[in-house]
Amino acid sequence: MRPTSPAADMSGGTSLLREFLRAPLLTATVAPSSRWLAAQMVVPIPERGEPTIVELGPGTGAFTQVIQDRLGGRGHHLAVELNSRLAGLLGRRFPGVEVVHAGAAELPVLMAERGLSADIVVSGLPWVAFRPVAGTRLLPLVAGSLSPEGVFTQFAYRWTRWAPPAREHLRDLRTTFEEVVLSRTVWRNLPPALVYLARRPR
Repeated sequence: MRPTSPAADMSGGTSLLREFLRAPLLTATVAPSSRWLAAQMVVPIPERGEPTIVELGPGTGAFTQVIQDRLGGRGHHLAVELNSRLAGLLGRRFPGVEVVHAGAAELPVLMAERGLSADIVVSGLPWVAFRPVAGTRLLPLVAGSLSPEGVFTQFAYRWTRWAPPAREHLRDLRTTFEEVVLSRTVWRNLPPALVYLARRPR
């Protein structure tokens, strides 16, 4: 895996900050995640075969770059981004990725239209995105889009782990998946973060 160039990082950071200031509810962070956190997020991607990878909330592509490096031209990479400006930026930066301007709740429809099930879903969405909206819960929709042996990865900032939304989300993960494990803290990310890895949707 290769890190993005300093120029790309600077451009991504500037774009992300600008979009956060425009729409803080649609853009959950002000800076791209580090390559060290990205490396933890993509651990489940196999080194062989033709996996289907779904990325939710890719932003400016901090995880997208590492997913593409890991795939090396294999499989199918679908990126679902709610912010139209970031979706356009992502599509131009990664022509080999199928970028869709849509919300994560539309994932079942997007997968059905393509006749796909995901082997891995990599989420850059904040905890609040998984809270019920009009009675609809996002996590079961994501789990239903995974293959029986599918894997879901989600990162969290270390200091938010004990907040009520994070505790609620962890309970939902353990209800929705057979196995949920937490990575070690990625101290080199700012702020420090860790990864929730959930396997085998129930």
